[in-house]
Amino acid sequence: MCVLIGTMGAGKTTVGRLVAEAIGVGFVDSDQLIEDKVGKSVQDVFVEDGEQAFRALERETVAWALDNHDGVISLGGGAVLDPSTQALLAAHQVVFLRVGLSDAVKRVGLGSGRPLLLGNVRARVKQLLDERTPVYQGLARITVETDDRPPADVAAEIVAAITAPGEST
Repeated sequence: MCVLIGTMGAGKTTVGRLVAEAIGVGFVDSDQLIEDKVGKSVQDVFVEDGEQAFRALERETVAWALDNHDGVISLGGGAVLDPSTQALLAAHQVVFLRVGLSDAVKRVGLGSGRPLLLGNVRARVKQLLDERTPVYQGLARITVETDDRPPADVAAEIVAAITAPGEST
């Protein structure tokens, strides 16, 4: 199993699908699992139920995925902030997709559908990067730079790292 972490715009979903396909396993995205479970978008959960309700759903969903899915899992950017999720990730192959501010802002655009990006998108992305990068680095066994790289190259680097002798998928 491989768990991809990183901030929004890092490419977790896109790269995760490519990695899963390359190694012949399934792929799940924690945000998609939440949307499927509650029947509404992550953005709607934030707006209608609040961030606290979303984080509780996220914690439950990530725990379920880590326990029940043996392929590639992409986590929402803030999922790693929960201490119980951090503890669960310790037993898994965690890959941090590092993205710089410029690339992250380009990739998320104006933040449409991203509830944490209300207001000044660039300033908010910078704040999230500053707050979360130390957490991502602390949890990761592998860090892969994504700036100015096509998703296929990032995925190939991850596949090489997780299938190297002594590593497990």
